[in-house]
Amino acid sequence: MCQVSVFSRKSWATNAAPVKWEDKMSFIRARRLVAAAAMAAATFSLPAASIAEPVVESIHFLIPGGAGGGWDGTARGTGEALTKSGLVGNASYENMSGGGGGKAIGYLIENAASQHGTLMVNSTPIVIRSLTGVFPHNFRDLTLVSGTIGDYAAIVVGKDSSINSMGDLLAAYKADKRGTAIGGGSVPGGMDHLVAAMVMEAAGEDATAVKYIPYDAGGKAMAALLSGEIAALSTGFSEAVELAKAGEVKIIGVTADERVAAYGDAPTMKEQGIDTTFVNWRGFFAAPGLPEAQLTAYQEAIAKMYATPEWEEVRARNGWVNIHNSGEDFQAFLEGQEKAIGDLMKKLGFL
Repeated sequence: MCQVSVFSRKSWATNAAPVKWEDKMSFIRARRLVAAAAMAAATFSLPAASIAEPVVESIHFLIPGGAGGGWDGTARGTGEALTKSGLVGNASYENMSGGGGGKAIGYLIENAASQHGTLMVNSTPIVIRSLTGVFPHNFRDLTLVSGTIGDYAAIVVGKDSSINSMGDLLAAYKADKRGTAIGGGSVPGGMDHLVAAMVMEAAGEDATAVKYIPYDAGGKAMAALLSGEIAALSTGFSEAVELAKAGEVKIIGVTADERVAAYGDAPTMKEQGIDTTFVNWRGFFAAPGLPEAQLTAYQEAIAKMYATPEWEEVRARNGWVNIHNSGEDFQAFLEGQEKAIGDLMKKLGFL
């Protein structure tokens, strides 16, 4: 072990021989070294900061659509925040497309006993598609875990499109209604179709006359836009942000009250004279019959997630809005959505 000798303050005063300046500086440096060594020793002797046990050991996320869609991004973003923050030990993901999300819902219900470790992401379409009979189930057939976020809707066009605003899109539509198709990652009468209809109606057009082309999930719909198959795409704002930042698409309208910080270049519908706003909630459901203790653990992990920097990074990156409700609050929220959306769809002729 290296030993460092130091002089006492008294020896400095009483030694007959004068102390050189170099010796004083050596003493000061030595004291600093000793202090630093003591601090380091104290630091390394302290127990490591305790890392809290995960609230949930693992979660398997079931995603009812393909890669690249809003459900996919929500499940993977939530899993990222939960695991990086230590609230969940590990996360896995499974994309199960089909039936407008109905295939995954049916699978979760039919295999309920073996799916207690699974959370399925869903959103407003679970309400819409049960109302329109796309699948026979509704949210009441599942265990309601938590609503988590809201995602604004957006209308986007390809980077090389001559359309640069909602005004341009409306002009193209008026000139050639059948040739100005709007696509989306949902079935006819689904979420993306409904948003396109809402926007066109607010702009003074006949919402039922809009040519809507459906694709299975947002990723395929975005590919159709980039290939020129459709003139514009109705999609989730978060799905469009990264492509817009990369210069692949132009966001010509977002259904927020004011511009969203995640991509401030995107104008709102309102500022372009189209008086409509909309936010699509997303949340998580479990298999029917989930044990109460496991439901509580899932809800606790999600509730704690909101206070973590890992979640804020994911949320801000995607431009999401925090909309958290669990249990009975989640059910009341869904029942309110069911009524409001049902009334709107009747008005637009979808029911």
